[in-house]
Amino acid sequence: MSRNPIIRVWFVLAVAGCAGSVLAQDEWPTWRGPRGDGVARSGSPPTEWSEQKNIKWKVAVPGLGSSSPIVWKDRIYLTTAIDTKKTPDGKPAPEPGSGRRGINAKPTAIHDFFVVCLDRKDGREVWRRKVNSVLPHEGGHSTGTQASNSPITDGERLYAFFGSRGMHCLDLDGKVLWSKDLGRMKTMFRFGEGASPTLYGDALIVNWDHQGDSFLAALNKKTGDELWRKDRNEGTTWASPVVAEVDGKPQIIVAGVKASRAYDLKSGDLIWSCKGQARSIVPTPILHDGRVILMSWFMRGSLQVIRLSGAKGDLADSKHVEWTHSRNCPYVPSGLVYDGRLYFIRQNNGVLSCLEAKTGKVYYEGERLRGLKTVYASPVAAAGHVYVTSREGQTLVLKSGSTFERVALNELDDVFDASIAIVGDEMYLRGWKHLYCIAKTP
Repeated sequence: MSRNPIIRVWFVLAVAGCAGSVLAQDEWPTWRGPRGDGVARSGSPPTEWSEQKNIKWKVAVPGLGSSSPIVWKDRIYLTTAIDTKKTPDGKPAPEPGSGRRGINAKPTAIHDFFVVCLDRKDGREVWRRKVNSVLPHEGGHSTGTQASNSPITDGERLYAFFGSRGMHCLDLDGKVLWSKDLGRMKTMFRFGEGASPTLYGDALIVNWDHQGDSFLAALNKKTGDELWRKDRNEGTTWASPVVAEVDGKPQIIVAGVKASRAYDLKSGDLIWSCKGQARSIVPTPILHDGRVILMSWFMRGSLQVIRLSGAKGDLADSKHVEWTHSRNCPYVPSGLVYDGRLYFIRQNNGVLSCLEAKTGKVYYEGERLRGLKTVYASPVAAAGHVYVTSREGQTLVLKSGSTFERVALNELDDVFDASIAIVGDEMYLRGWKHLYCIAKTP
């Protein structure tokens, strides 16, 4: 038996005890897949496609959203926001204006917030459920949307989080079971919201970091009632929390500007903290081999690898920080660990680095991904390949390995911020206008 502590991503136990549920590799229940790491462990999706090649189906997506799609059995679920063009009193809404550089103007129209269910077979819409209708109080980043938090499912219920527009629990047929208003976020620079929720057992974990009273909360996933809430001395962050089982006990890990922290899942009590991240936190932490990998960039880069077993208190100068790195770190995309290698994007650019996840040994660094310009989507992996998608519609496929090897460059006619979902031999790419199913076709 390995002497390493058992570190398991939340989803292993999220489905435990559910009727007929198993940890299925052929499902993608969160934006980062069945183990929360962006890796598909079965199937062999295509490495080449275009608007004319290997498109099983392509369907229009209502409204606008940058949240990633999730997949459970024969259904695909996504969230979106639809601008009604109407003011709260029902009159035509005036144009919101141009805003300022990099920031959308405050909306003037009511937005309807929807959860949409599609059939995996042909992309047909199965149901669409409106869960809120409200005038958004912030415009968000110029490249952002009002539906950026991704949904999550345990196979029995679907949890759609719209940040300031509420947390909504639905059954898989679209019936709203409960909704909870958590407040109103005031985000840094009015950039908008983005952290997605996390499930573990009966707890639904929400990170509420903003320029006000920040907190971490655990909700009863069946009722929406708060199990506990802990104040966080943090400003706005956009990273989703992850849950690891460390030395037999689950802990929630949340990246932060002032400090990254781990909390006891049952009580919410602080276990450890570690300073050292950059001034903007967007990438979600990665769990790998008894460690958590934290990455961020804003004016400087930071990558920290923390050994979790026995970690308590302030870790900043402790041996639990096994190695660090500061070059070519990501701003928006999360990293990827595949076959023991850590892949990550430089800022939001088409530049990739590959390091040994255990030691930090550099395999290659700052490798330019010719054909890719701006990258928001997080890389994914399957069948020995790594997939990196740009906002401009290109996906570069690389061979997984210690040397940089291009396989194919593919292009679609859309804007892509959402991360790819992979189920079996199919891939699902959500653009601003369309959802694509990529599969080998005759």
